[in-house]
Amino acid sequence: KGYFKDAGLDVEPLKLASPQQVAEAMIAGRAEGSSNGTGSAALGIAEIAQPGLLQIFCTNPTNQKFVLDEFIVAKDSPIKSINELSGKRVACGPGVQNVILARTVLERAGAKNFTVVELPIGQHIAAIAAAQVDACYTLEPTGTVGRMNGTTRNLEVGVIAKYVLGDPMAPWHGGSASLTTEFIKKYPEVTRRYIAAYKRGVDLVKNNPAEARPFLKGYTAIEGALTNEVPMADYMMSNEFKPSDIAYFQKFFDLFTERGIFNRKVDVGAMLYKG
Repeated sequence: KGYFKDAGLDVEPLKLASPQQVAEAMIAGRAEGSSNGTGSAALGIAEIAQPGLLQIFCTNPTNQKFVLDEFIVAKDSPIKSINELSGKRVACGPGVQNVILARTVLERAGAKNFTVVELPIGQHIAAIAAAQVDACYTLEPTGTVGRMNGTTRNLEVGVIAKYVLGDPMAPWHGGSASLTTEFIKKYPEVTRRYIAAYKRGVDLVKNNPAEARPFLKGYTAIEGALTNEVPMADYMMSNEFKPSDIAYFQKFFDLFTERGIFNRKVDVGAMLYKG
């Protein structure tokens, strides 16, 4: 749509393999920020490594209405609920955020003696089809792809909101767009223009998803008929956060402190862009 160009900005997108690599690029000064969908926990770890590194200006709140996270099983699997995954092999995406969340959901749903294995998300459907795993904790569009090709079905969606945050409709701020504090301080006016242009894209997705959907092709792994089927994420700008939103985001981060992934409490409120 040329929103950045309209704002007089030349933005270079960098394609990296994982949220950890995005965070490392920001620490090393190779990137000035992260786009939506960058794992928030990876940004939390970066904040611990270099306090004051970044500020979050937009998140992807998801739940049972705005679906991103889900457990899937084979279409003909007899498994009817997550607590029936006791003793089973469950795949999740690579990285600490996925592993911790998969384990936490399984435990809180009542499953025991399960094995969690890390697999690239693009391999989840094939792993279920080949009976290498009994289920996957995965992210969209995996569930939609599996349903459309008749391989898998959703066991439960919006699992982080329900089992980690305690409310199926709670906002899980699992992905975040950010800018480095150094960039914000050095270029305050450019920062404001960048975020305003970014918000135009957010507004398009929220207010006119039918017009936004074709852009999934070419910019994401989503193509063909999938562009009309995959659920659309929600977006929240940092100036739209209510105290309850900050509290749910904090509850998510506190899980990583409890599990020893964060070696100290990370204050979400202090990481939100206030400009």
